[in-house]
Amino acid sequence: MPGRPAGYNGRLMRIGNVELKTNLLLAPIAGYCDLAFRLVVRSVPGHEGISGGGTVGLACTDLLCPQAVLNENQKSLWLAATSPDDQPICMQLYGADGEIMAQAAQWAQAHGATTIDINMGCPVDKVTKKNGGSTLLCDPLNTIKLAKQVVDAVDVPVTAKIRLGWDDTQIITDTLPTALADVGIAAVTVHGRTTEMKFRGNARLEGISQVVESVKRKHDIPVIGNGDVKTPMDAKRMLDVTGCDGVMIGRGALGHPWLFRDTAYYLATGELPPPYPREERARLVLQHFENLLSMRDERIALNTIKRRMSWYSAHLQPWPGLRRDVQDIASPQQFREFMAAGIERMQEDALPV
Repeated sequence: MPGRPAGYNGRLMRIGNVELKTNLLLAPIAGYCDLAFRLVVRSVPGHEGISGGGTVGLACTDLLCPQAVLNENQKSLWLAATSPDDQPICMQLYGADGEIMAQAAQWAQAHGATTIDINMGCPVDKVTKKNGGSTLLCDPLNTIKLAKQVVDAVDVPVTAKIRLGWDDTQIITDTLPTALADVGIAAVTVHGRTTEMKFRGNARLEGISQVVESVKRKHDIPVIGNGDVKTPMDAKRMLDVTGCDGVMIGRGALGHPWLFRDTAYYLATGELPPPYPREERARLVLQHFENLLSMRDERIALNTIKRRMSWYSAHLQPWPGLRRDVQDIASPQQFREFMAAGIERMQEDALPV
């Protein structure tokens, strides 16, 4: 019904002392969820009468290497960049050295982090070969020790993002999440696959349910489900089937940043909202480019928006040749004119979404 908060079943979600406007979170997707994109997601207006209906409850930075942020190298500073309009923000750290992770968590708190997440779920080789990401699932005693070091080092809530286990012989759903909560982890996000699965197959909702059940037996902290959420209906299914408190959305939002607006409405009313107009979608792409241009040099901004058009294109159709034609653009002004012409055609044609 209209007016119902976007928190599922009327319950807004808290992570430690941080209350979120919705129980929908933007995942820390390597190479994509930078400040320029996060500001686009946050800018989508919500629906009148739906509490928090246009915003994510919490957005996450890209994965941050702890030693790199402590050294303040240029790339890491860009990945960690935030702003007053980018709140609340979670900074995610990956690594296996508890002392360095604790120092990096202190750096993150000093640089604006609302919450800090320990990455225990990344399956990518360049992370796992450094004993970070989901390799932490294989050494629970040291992982619990690392988590406590980070929790004790900062005054903001610390969370953990995990997978179901390394493979089907090493499932940790009934053990590690509760042990992490024992040492002060304030929320657990569960991607419903093992490391061995990477991004293949379907997310296993029953595995997320097992984490919810094991954690809730002893602790009153949120468990957040993650994996294969591409539509509002997927989010509701995640909540209904697993009993989790919130939903983290990743790749489903990359070309579809209004997905949070649609999902909040659907969870609050049980109905899909009117489609977000095509011309407004195109304006979001242009806004994304302007954000990039204000933060990076022209070459990087143009190259980035050209790559991202592969995600946006499906949601801007009909626009014949869009992905091809954008590759020929050579200047910011040319891109602005290209998008303005497309928006004008959309308004003239008044085509359905």
